[in-house]
Amino acid sequence: MPIRRFIPSLTAAIVAVLMLNEAARADLLIQIDKSAQQMTVTVNGEHLYDWPVSTGGQGYDTPSGTFRPFRMEIDHTSDEYDNAPMPYSMFFTQTGVAVHGTYEARHLGHAVSHGCVRLSVKNAATLWALVKQEKMANTKVVLSGAIPDPGPVARSRPMPLNPDDPRYDAPAPQYQRASEDRPTLPSPFFLFGR
Repeated sequence: MPIRRFIPSLTAAIVAVLMLNEAARADLLIQIDKSAQQMTVTVNGEHLYDWPVSTGGQGYDTPSGTFRPFRMEIDHTSDEYDNAPMPYSMFFTQTGVAVHGTYEARHLGHAVSHGCVRLSVKNAATLWALVKQEKMANTKVVLSGAIPDPGPVARSRPMPLNPDDPRYDAPAPQYQRASEDRPTLPSPFFLFGR
């Protein structure tokens, strides 16, 4: 009979341990809106960060969907794109798509990557540390939206090389003859002596 007295206490202890374990587990959500080129980071529903990103450009769309990171590398370089640096990489597809830092911060906010999600190196380091802390198993990467329409792109066409071609209408060079009332610049050769 003495064991029956401990069953309620044992049950309460097991429930408490399970609840503490669940409370210690945080849900980290990384949402990427490809239309807005924006990343939002939340932990257990608490909004932490909004950062500009660069996702895949035309012909290199970043996949949409829900993913879990499965590999993290602090100092990765791309095997496919001329050893391009990918600091603080978190891979979330088997085809090598990752969230990573970029040294080309001027392109953030524009869809110009080859499929990865780029963000500033500082923000990538912050996110990388947060995923390490909260664990990859508790992290979701959700991508939605579409590549923003870049609008009309002005493209230059090469000039024809044949001056007899009617499309060859390069303007004549605009040389300015030296005039006597305009001072001449000294020759750099006087600096070295003769």
